[in-house]
Amino acid sequence: MIGKRRAYLRQYAAIALFALAYLALGFAVRDAYYQLIMVQVLVWAVMGLGWNVLSGYSGMISFGHAAFFGLGAYTVTIAFVKFGITPWLGIPLGVVVGVIAGVLIGIPTFRLRGHYFALAMLAYPLAMLYVFEWMGYQEVSLPMKRENPVAYMQFADQRTYMVIAMLLAVACMVISMHVERSRFGRSLLAIKQNLPAAEAAGIDAARWRMYAMMLSAGMAAAAGGFYAVILLVVTPQTVFGALTSAQALIVALFGGVGVFWGPIIGSTILIPLAETLHAKLGDILPGIQGVVYGVAIIVIILVAPDGIYWKVRDRIMARRAPPAGAPRAAARPIAPATPIAWDTAASRSFGAPLLELQNVSRAFGGLRAVDEVTLSVPEGMIYGIIGPNGAGKTTLFNVLNGFLAANQGAMRLAGQEIGGLKPHEVCARGVGRTFQVVRSFPRMTVLENVVIGAFVGAKTDDEAERLAHAALARVGMTGGQVHMLAGGLTTKQLRLMELARALAPRPKLLLLDETLAGLGHDELEGILPIIRQVNREGVTIVIIEHTMHAMVKLADHFCVLDHGRLIASGKPADVVKNPAVIEAYLGKKWMDRAQDQVA
Repeated sequence: MIGKRRAYLRQYAAIALFALAYLALGFAVRDAYYQLIMVQVLVWAVMGLGWNVLSGYSGMISFGHAAFFGLGAYTVTIAFVKFGITPWLGIPLGVVVGVIAGVLIGIPTFRLRGHYFALAMLAYPLAMLYVFEWMGYQEVSLPMKRENPVAYMQFADQRTYMVIAMLLAVACMVISMHVERSRFGRSLLAIKQNLPAAEAAGIDAARWRMYAMMLSAGMAAAAGGFYAVILLVVTPQTVFGALTSAQALIVALFGGVGVFWGPIIGSTILIPLAETLHAKLGDILPGIQGVVYGVAIIVIILVAPDGIYWKVRDRIMARRAPPAGAPRAAARPIAPATPIAWDTAASRSFGAPLLELQNVSRAFGGLRAVDEVTLSVPEGMIYGIIGPNGAGKTTLFNVLNGFLAANQGAMRLAGQEIGGLKPHEVCARGVGRTFQVVRSFPRMTVLENVVIGAFVGAKTDDEAERLAHAALARVGMTGGQVHMLAGGLTTKQLRLMELARALAPRPKLLLLDETLAGLGHDELEGILPIIRQVNREGVTIVIIEHTMHAMVKLADHFCVLDHGRLIASGKPADVVKNPAVIEAYLGKKWMDRAQDQVA
């Protein structure tokens, strides 16, 4: 808690220092044109911050934020011209209109992914441009209210607009900062970095994306409304044009996406450069602003793909890191300190069925990847699923987990039907999941990765962090390891981190998809006791694994899939001797080794 408060205070201080320094520079400038440029810097910073909330954090790239910007601008303008409503009220009204538009646009558009989403977003401002032209709003001027200019946000000195713009920018910066450090922002970043892992960890991607769209649209509309006030003339091309969306995207990409300082950095560099060149060379080279933005994108892609902020930050972090030849402290061992004795299925008792599948099938065209599978997993058991590659094991997990819908059959967890639920809903019912290929959030630390998994089982962010620490301790990851970036972990550390993330919400059932894959013999001996201990602590486990020597010792019960069908089920000692299993999966040479292993 103390560390978080200090981090917030440092950011508040940095924002205050930026605001004071910028205003001091602005008040020192005497030329009205350059004062207007400084006001526009802040307007486009707010627009970039709005774009960043959606696209920078969640990864859903938008080419159409001009839709919200233009709606904010025209809301202020029409409210002023038609109804005499002051911009002091018109801008908040524009924000409301922008948020509503965000919902209406988001509902159909979030069904799309990748470049389809980006192109669909581009269509909205283009359509609105023609609609407003058709309605007769080709060029609308805001009337001058000389009798009471302050009440209508009309000032002779551009520096007054600069103060208002700074207040708006600071408000958006503070909102973005809190989003970044909250459950909201962490969930968005997890969605951006690995959507399946986020959903399996209990993140409702659709809900968080919609919240991001609403907040993003509101910020963009506020920027558009204020932009109309300072320009005094609004045209569809000015506020709905392609360059408007491009400027929001470019200032954020140039400065750095996924961090609230990014749009501020990008705007303070690019907007003055583009506007100054336009003033000096616009009559000679029309459209030079577009050239500036185009060159900026090319340069940033080549030199710093993540933006200036991340480039500088990574260099600073690299300088702080110890040199390659410097001695490092020995890593804390990951395996538990005390060995765990193995139990046999014969000496263990299990509870009532926790997971029940009845004739579950999943087909892809004519291929039945899962073919009428029926099984029952008692509470407290380690239930192993084995079979050759392509047998349908991971597909069965994906059906259980909600990533794929079953074509037929019933699935019950603790007596309740879970068929048809989405992955985050399955997780909320008490099902944890790891993946065949580790799915991490590489730009997050180990602790942040596991906190994502804890959110579904925690009411507050502090509780989620406590659950994450407890889950990491269960798998033996403590100390400095929890603050390492996931992108730099070893295979074993990644496997343990993913296991901890699945354990963080305290699941009833744990689905382990080849958790031991890619590990050496010594690493296996470190992880097997952890899995057994987790089971002893009350978590029922269903595990898919190809490492048969480990599985024979670990599992209490085996079922075998081949071409999607269940061909055998029973105690490991019996299953590995089954001729059908040996022929389909183990091979005839397994017989003698299996007898020695189980003996």
